[in-house]
Amino acid sequence: MSRPAVVFFDAAGTLFTVKGSVGDIYLSYAKPYGVPQTPEMLASVNAAFRRAFHDAPPPVFAATEPSEIKRCERLWWFDIVHNVFYRAGMFEGFDDYFETVFNAFAGTTHWVLYPETLRTLGALKNAGYELGIVSNFDTRLFGVLRALGLAELFDSVTLSSLAHAAKPSPKIFQAALAEHAVDPEDAVHVGDSDREDVAGAESAGVRGILLDREAESSSTGARTVIRRLDELPALLT
Repeated sequence: MSRPAVVFFDAAGTLFTVKGSVGDIYLSYAKPYGVPQTPEMLASVNAAFRRAFHDAPPPVFAATEPSEIKRCERLWWFDIVHNVFYRAGMFEGFDDYFETVFNAFAGTTHWVLYPETLRTLGALKNAGYELGIVSNFDTRLFGVLRALGLAELFDSVTLSSLAHAAKPSPKIFQAALAEHAVDPEDAVHVGDSDREDVAGAESAGVRGILLDREAESSSTGARTVIRRLDELPALLT
C-alpha cells in the first residue's frame, strides 16, 4: 500500500461505541412509561431495531438550512424508534420518551472511545496524515466528537445529511475527498462495515480498510482487514 495523504474514518463502531447494548439503553429510558424490562421485551426491541434500520431510507435530505437539516434528522430517528415500539409494544407518552432518549445520545452518556483510538489518531497526526470522518451519523456527531476529545484531531467531518449522500454511495466519499483536494488514490477509509465502508469507499476509488475486531487474524491482501485501530500506522507506512 502506498502512503496516503488522508485517512478517513467511520465514526460509531470504529472510533467509539455504545456503552452496553442499544436495546438495553432504549428500553431503560422506557421504564418510567411502564414498559416491562424483561428479556422477552429486550429481544423484541433488538429485533425491531434490526428490522427498522433495514427498512429505513438512507438519512439523506433535500434540506440545506441547518435548522431544517436537524429537523429532518430528528424526524428520521423518530420514525426509526416509533417503528421499533410499534412492533415491540407502543406506550403512552412516546413523544416525550423520544425527546429524552434522542438527546441522551448527543453527549458522552452512552458513548465510549475504544482504548486505542486517541493513541492511534495522535500517532497518525504526528506522522503528517490529514484525518477525516465520513459517517452516516447525524449532526449530533459534532457534539459527541467534542465531548470525547476527538474534534480537534480531525481536519474534516463529512456527514450524509450535509453531503446529501449516504454510505455506501460514492458521492459522500467524493465530497470528503473534495474537502482535502486529493485524488481517490491518495486516501484510505477505515470502517467496521464491509458494505458501507469498504465497498462504498472502493466505489469512489478510495482504498477501503475493514475494522473487524472479531477477526481471527489481520490480512493485507486485496481486501485489507485490521483487528484494532493501532495496527494502522505500521500498515500505512
